Amino acid sequence: MTSYTYTAPCHFGIEKTLSFEVKKIGGEDITVSDGRVTFTGAPELCAKANIFLSTAERVCIVLGKFRAKTFDELFEGIKALPLSEYIGRYDAFPNTGHSLNSTLKSIPACQKIVKKAMAVNLCNAYGLQTMPETGAAAQIRFSIMKDEVTLMLDTSGAGLHKRGYRRDSNAAPIKETLAAGIIDLARVRENDTVCDPFCGSGTLLIEAGLKALNIAPGLNRSFAAERLGLVPDKAWRAAREEAADLIKRDTQFRAYGYDSDGECVSLTLSNAKKASPLINLKAQRRDIRDYAPPTEELKIITNPPYGERMLEVEQAREIYRTMGERLLPLSGAQLYVITPDEEFEDIFGQKADKNRKLYNGMMLCRLYSYFK
Repeated sequence: MTSYTYTAPCHFGIEKTLSFEVKKIGGEDITVSDGRVTFTGAPELCAKANIFLSTAERVCIVLGKFRAKTFDELFEGIKALPLSEYIGRYDAFPNTGHSLNSTLKSIPACQKIVKKAMAVNLCNAYGLQTMPETGAAAQIRFSIMKDEVTLMLDTSGAGLHKRGYRRDSNAAPIKETLAAGIIDLARVRENDTVCDPFCGSGTLLIEAGLKALNIAPGLNRSFAAERLGLVPDKAWRAAREEAADLIKRDTQFRAYGYDSDGECVSLTLSNAKKASPLINLKAQRRDIRDYAPPTEELKIITNPPYGERMLEVEQAREIYRTMGERLLPLSGAQLYVITPDEEFEDIFGQKADKNRKLYNGMMLCRLYSYFK
């Protein structure tokens, strides 16, 4: 039976969460590294990975690995790979990539060599003089880390954070995949009540709703691999049918969103409706100074404002002080706050039961968790 090696990048700090998701869908030989989970499985697993994984940025098939310190070695390494097993006679094969701590540093030069070597490889395999590239696009990604080259085929297309519900957002949204990781760390369940007093465009609340109702994040979108023929159409249909069957339609989950900006409240309600009409979410315009908890047994999960310039930092810290005044004592509620401010606990007024490093893009943040 054919087996592929898959690799899925993720935000730094949620690798273990992603590895649990991979195991749940049947991934094998799972290995975890910084910002990435690698696993093996049948071609059909490609469909499940794209549809079900909530914290992966994308799903790629590893086409090959080899060492290269020169352009000749890069060319010969790619020329030797069995690329025709993955790329069709008419498929286009654009490429992009990165290099870190390696002899080959110029990305444009590497892209040219990768393209040329792939063209020679595929022309030889198909008995052609030139590749027509008139078909579907097989997006190629390469990684050169300490002179180790990894060539990958992107099966996702648009990043997996693009669920389809957030066509609109406020100025500083949190990425859906990171939000899903935070929701997992907060252990949101089907009968929980979740509140975000700085709801923005509603991402944390919507991801909580998707998790609580067991709605697969990729259920309502398409993927690049569907156009390449690597995975049987019946596998995509089966994965979507399985995802639809697993939705929990009878839960007590409730979500409450508040924001001082009325436009954000409207965005939250609109995006939640696009995500799923099954999500029980209410949102109101309300400043943190006027916060009142909707229930005592509550999980407050939030990404409060923060600033990068001194004035903005001081304004953000004033918000943190107000949070302490309005939220403490927690009285049985749980609280999860993501912020890059290392002084959050002191300003808020209570030390977290746990804090862990998470990266929001390239920004080092911490998730402060209060649950005891």
